[in-house]
Amino acid sequence: MSRMEPGRPALEVRFARGHVVESRHRVHVVVAEGSGGLIGSWGDGAWVTVLRSVAKPFQALPLVADGAAQRFGFSGEEIALCCGSHNSEEVHMEAASSILAKAGVPAELLVCGAHAPLLAARRDELSAAGTPWTPLMCNCSGKHAGMLALAAFHDWPLQGYQRADHPLQTRMGREVANWTGVAPAEMVWETDGCGVPTFAIPLASLALGVARLAVAARDEGPPRRIVEAMTRHPFMVAGTGRLCTRLMEEEGGRVFAKVGAEGVYVAGDPERGLGVALKVEDGAWRAAPPALMEVLDRAGVLSPEAKRALRDFAEPVLRNTLSDEVGRVSVGEARCS
Repeated sequence: MSRMEPGRPALEVRFARGHVVESRHRVHVVVAEGSGGLIGSWGDGAWVTVLRSVAKPFQALPLVADGAAQRFGFSGEEIALCCGSHNSEEVHMEAASSILAKAGVPAELLVCGAHAPLLAARRDELSAAGTPWTPLMCNCSGKHAGMLALAAFHDWPLQGYQRADHPLQTRMGREVANWTGVAPAEMVWETDGCGVPTFAIPLASLALGVARLAVAARDEGPPRRIVEAMTRHPFMVAGTGRLCTRLMEEEGGRVFAKVGAEGVYVAGDPERGLGVALKVEDGAWRAAPPALMEVLDRAGVLSPEAKRALRDFAEPVLRNTLSDEVGRVSVGEARCS
């Protein structure tokens, strides 16, 4: 049986302490092609998945397609930030501020809220300096800045842009529906961690949407600009020490990738027209990178160079407080689906 055959048992990410497996995380995966065909799947492809931040590349598309990015002169780095879940590093915050300034929108209108940076070193740096958390530090500030810019472009109300009935969010929902093939009325609308709507759809539909985006990125147009922004400026999509950034850096533009909260990950291969979507069933973020690396390897997407360079993401070493190696992480198929 091919390692890419549809209908295989769910993948399982195992955390072993010595010879004892002490934790297991089941992962559902779909690999699709842009024509709608299913290349491979593990677990339940119909698993209803809340997109969270993997929706961001789709949500950024209207910025380009409607003309806002052109009118405001957004750079590739700024467009990439709109697709990203960043570390709150200085360059990320500067880009979010620049997007708002170019669109003539005050930062006070951001409703994404404030949280500590995702990068521990950055969090410690700002804490030591006594710097308070602000909405610009929110990992979603690029998405929110882009949304406000699109609202300004269309002369839509800036206040309340986060509401599901706002024309901005209606536009976002149509875009996600267009690529995934799920009608807006059939998508489940929920509230994301940053306050704007997010969408729940079957995992297979998400993989199809990513595959379609990958295929469309081959030609001139908004999808290419989004994917090129991500792959040419991968640091803006995540930042220091993050798999999204490292994978796109190592693959040199061949692959785009985006993580979402609660163990969701997507990746696209424009050259082959493939889209990958996975969901860690119990939401464990730590299981998503090894699972993604395993799937990309099985799908033949990873280059040998990237596979070597990203080994720490694929097979993390578990260490204790003395830095001794005490265990490892591995990925295989679950004993039962």
